Amino acid sequence: MTSHPQKIPATIITGFLGAGKTTLVRNILATAKGKRIALIINEFGDLGIDSEVLKGCGDETCSDDDIVELANGCICCTVADDFIPTITKLMEREDRPDHIVIETSGLALPQPLVRAFNWPEIRNQVTVDGVVTVVDSAAVADGKFAHDHHAVQAQREADEALDHDSPLEELFEDQLNCADMIILNKTDLLSADSLRHINKDIRSALRPAVRILQAQNGNLGADILLGLGIGAEDDLDNRKSHHELEGLEDHDHDDFESFVLSLSEIEDHQGLLKRLDTALNDHNILRLKGFAAIKDKPMRLVIQAVGPRVQTYFDREWNADEVRSTQLVVIGEKGLDAAAIESAVKG
Repeated sequence: MTSHPQKIPATIITGFLGAGKTTLVRNILATAKGKRIALIINEFGDLGIDSEVLKGCGDETCSDDDIVELANGCICCTVADDFIPTITKLMEREDRPDHIVIETSGLALPQPLVRAFNWPEIRNQVTVDGVVTVVDSAAVADGKFAHDHHAVQAQREADEALDHDSPLEELFEDQLNCADMIILNKTDLLSADSLRHINKDIRSALRPAVRILQAQNGNLGADILLGLGIGAEDDLDNRKSHHELEGLEDHDHDDFESFVLSLSEIEDHQGLLKRLDTALNDHNILRLKGFAAIKDKPMRLVIQAVGPRVQTYFDREWNADEVRSTQLVVIGEKGLDAAAIESAVKG
């Protein structure tokens, strides 16, 4: 049996829905300089959008064999069933990776995942090189998350319709609390003054020595994001989540739901974007992502939407054996009206 004395470093990429994690991972792959990277992609929803985007990158460091998709639910809730066996299989490979990058679902608590690296099956073989949390700077500037707990409490007391704290806000804070590096993404959408305020607010929520970097379209490379050497699994006491602080062992995602919207080939490209814009504004949609087949266009259209912002680009040509269809994952808080959303998007 081949001996492997050194632990393989693993980087956990976390962050809220649509912050830009997948783009950041693609930039890591593009700048890996021959380093063999294995990817573990965790999807929320029924369609593997993120893994398909990564498989389309065309880089030798992201071959299909090096990409593992965990689509059976939030990775932090399925550690024993999915994550540990996946890591174990990677360790058993003869051509073991040089580095593992784990892109979590936007709904995942990073703390249970970091803790999993202390499981006996993998503790001596893998270490958490660092936890990188990607932040949508524009969303924060729009007041999507509040970092002043006193202001949040005052708002709750002033609004009789609110009887609980936002689970999204707690999740955001947990992802910040677990981070070794914060990436303020989409900074090109902000003024210098807004960016200074966001830096100050987020810095106040972080552990000492956590670095904050700025990015546009996740334009940071492997030389910056990999090789931090943190060993985060040995520092869990400083990374407690809200649920741990409240004495709870688990969390669930009953506050969220998703569905897949399947459409045929789209004849009116711009008309689809207008209908998506209407649906995003009229319904409680947190995130929408997927692919569209546009009539008379040989390439597949990638669609990524966060809140009211829709981004699209053509990533690759349709394969000869693929059915040209449109598949969109819609994610939102519980109570999504799937029928109404489908009607709005179909027009």
